[in-house]
Amino acid sequence: MNELLTNAKDMKKAILQRIRTHLLHIENATKAEISESLGLSFPTVSKFLKLMEEDGEVFPAGVDRSSGGRRAMRYQYNPDYKLGLAIFLEKNATNYAVYNCLGQLKEQGTMASLLSADVTNAAKTIENLIKKHPKLGSIAVGVPGSVKNGEIIYIPNYEQFRTVDLKHDFEQQFAIPVIVENDMNAAVLGYTRKNNLSNKVTIVYLYLGQNGPGAGIVVNGEVIRGSSFFSGEIQFTPLYDHLNFGEALEKRDSGTSDHATADKQKTVDAISRMVATFAVMLNPNAIIFNADEIDRSMLLQIRTKSAEYVPEEHLPELIVSDWIQDYLYGLQSLGLNLIVSETTIPDNNEGAQYEN
Repeated sequence: MNELLTNAKDMKKAILQRIRTHLLHIENATKAEISESLGLSFPTVSKFLKLMEEDGEVFPAGVDRSSGGRRAMRYQYNPDYKLGLAIFLEKNATNYAVYNCLGQLKEQGTMASLLSADVTNAAKTIENLIKKHPKLGSIAVGVPGSVKNGEIIYIPNYEQFRTVDLKHDFEQQFAIPVIVENDMNAAVLGYTRKNNLSNKVTIVYLYLGQNGPGAGIVVNGEVIRGSSFFSGEIQFTPLYDHLNFGEALEKRDSGTSDHATADKQKTVDAISRMVATFAVMLNPNAIIFNADEIDRSMLLQIRTKSAEYVPEEHLPELIVSDWIQDYLYGLQSLGLNLIVSETTIPDNNEGAQYEN
């Protein structure tokens, strides 16, 4: 019996996800159109739409033109049925966005960094946002560290967050689905989805960072996290005899003096070596940089220098982008996945069988 109930719940969740995804990608549809598009029986579609309408998740959007018989009702998804929260913690600030199921912003803002305090401050901030937006149905949290299944396993300079299972703790406290992601994994995911890139694409997002450099890597459309979820911690890459990548970047261009110019040249060389490393190891389509860190003049210098290490025809395209917006968009995408896959509508007949 328990196995039957589990199978029924899994089936219900899968059907809900398919109907939600379908309606979110079109303006409206009739039961017959949904049935045909998804390969579900008409009675199954009718049952779920009835439950979703009663719960406020879908609403009638008028009737079809008559084709001689009874005119069919069209249904539209309610984009404000659930809201999502994307929030990321950085050294200098905390950025957040509240959005609906179509990705439309309801609120976006920046506040003081929460990393310098303990986890309870972050929880209190989220609690206040939930009070302000009671329809929140998912929380996506970004952190400058390695994350394994919701637990922060490596986060330099912020020991109070290390080994904290934010996913478990926040879900227990708020009773809302939570996902926790590394900053660069979220940024590269956001960039690929925002630009509708092919699933066959290989992209590296390279960030110099407020807490040391990091990278997000997508191979054939999949974010690469590694066997121990440590992928992208490129600060440890040994580029020189006595310096790793992070150490080589410690000096930044701070002015127009000869000393600053020399530091900038060293920075360009270090980044170019990293570009060359990615070029021969992954041969990516492109490497993305934060526009606030790398301007187009510096980008040209990096390409020229990289060509000294790798034949230029094998170098990836070098692109600058808005890191904050890519980051938030990636978290938003993860949060929307949680909303779409969540089983929320009431069903008093859990053991019912649904037809495909």
